[in-house]
Amino acid sequence: MSVDATNATTPYSAPNANYTAPSSGSSGTSSPGIADNFQTFLTLLTTQLKNQNPTDPLDTNQFTQQLVQFAGVEQQLKGNETLASLLKLQTTAQASQAINFVGANAVVDGSKSHFDGKTAGWSMSTDKPVSAQVAIQSSTGQTVYTGKFTLNAGNNQGFTWDGRGNDGTKWPEGDYSLSIVATDAAGQTATVSTQIQGTITAVDLSKSPPLLSIGAQTFTLDQIKRVVKAGS
Repeated sequence: MSVDATNATTPYSAPNANYTAPSSGSSGTSSPGIADNFQTFLTLLTTQLKNQNPTDPLDTNQFTQQLVQFAGVEQQLKGNETLASLLKLQTTAQASQAINFVGANAVVDGSKSHFDGKTAGWSMSTDKPVSAQVAIQSSTGQTVYTGKFTLNAGNNQGFTWDGRGNDGTKWPEGDYSLSIVATDAAGQTATVSTQIQGTITAVDLSKSPPLLSIGAQTFTLDQIKRVVKAGS
């Protein structure tokens, strides 16, 4: 498209008087678009049509298509801004929810529990009665305790370890893992799932989603299976 600027006699009209520019104190960075100041675009289009080069006339259909495409891009950008705002609101909601869990006793899937010098606890779940061989290992892989138990069908069957080995040795504070080998009444191998339980002591809001601390481990909100407020 070419325009003969030397022959232009029609001055550009002033922008739409109804349009109000954002104030300097606004936190946004958006600029007016087609939908905000449509009269200005009409004025520019009319001026270009009046002053087009007769030897190279303006293709109005192509120009109109370009305006339509530009408007489509503008709408897409506005949609992206809306999605960014929704994501920010979601992140804020997750942070607020996570903070409310501090101090609560939580149950999450896992086999590693922190021994605080007094006890370490696990919950066990099975869909049928089983005979279970339980073993507890230290963070270095050393077996510190073994025992045989009968588990009934159901969830949240608690198992608490007092930190003593089979020989009565008191083990130091740290992380310990529970492993279970179980068989049913027919002698077939059965599955027993384990969960750990502990107090949520901190929340890391610098991560997305936020991370909840239980002992030396961290978990996301969707990993929490059950929460009991302190004192409940």
